[in-house]
Formats: sequence, C-alpha cells, structure tokens
Amino acid sequence: MRSIVVDTSVVLAVALGEPEKLKLVRMTKGVALLTPASMKWEIGNALSVMFKKKRITLNEAKKVWGICMDIPLQYVDVDPVRSLEIAFEGDLYAYDAYMIACCLERKAPLLTLDQVLSKKAGLFNVSMEVVI
Repeated sequence: MRSIVVDTSVVLAVALGEPEKLKLVRMTKGVALLTPASMKWEIGNALSVMFKKKRITLNEAKKVWGICMDIPLQYVDVDPVRSLEIAFEGDLYAYDAYMIACCLERKAPLLTLDQVLSKKAGLFNVSMEVVI
C-alpha cells in the first residue's frame, strides 16, 4: 500500500469540513496515512489557537478532536536529533521539522495545505502531493 505523510492542516481541513475536504478524502482513499506521533499535540495546539481567536467554542473543539481521532492515521516516531537538525537548517518550528523528518525517514511524500511548510519541505527534497 502506498503511504503519504499528512500534516495538521490536512487533518483539520477534513475535520472542520473545509472546502478542500472532498479533494483530500479522494486523494487519501486507499493510502496509508502517516504522521509524526506529535500530531495529537499539534492538533490540540491548533484548537487552542482557535479558542484564542474566538473561532470555535469548547464543545465544537471537542467534536473536531473526535473527528480528528477517527481519521485512520498511523502515528510514527521520528528521530528527534535529525528533527532538530532539520529545524535548524530550515529555520522551522519543531512540528514542521517532524513532518519533514517523517517524510525523509519513511520515504513518503507530504500532503499539506501549508504553503510555508511546502516550500521548506522542498529544501530537503521532499516530494509533495498536490491538492488539485
């Protein structure tokens, strides 16, 4: 089975019913969805940002969390030292470095809606899945 690495932007777009949802679901059907083990904490962080910006309520966040946890993700560990090197070399936050490390370690392309992460991943020759 083919594998791709999905980031938080993809998982949240699906869980929140964003306009890209149907395309993302079609693109990932029958594919193993890999993501760093840190994904759960990153989703929690993103939801807390939405609280601060008054975009969602606590009850809505709980529903979104449940939807995210129902997505069949395979959580994988990544090399933390290599992730630090990637963060340093690419001037990235740790969460983004974990995504790139996951792609490199698993030799899998990245699916993201995050333009900055997409550009930075290119610096490390990570192949990309393009949302059309």
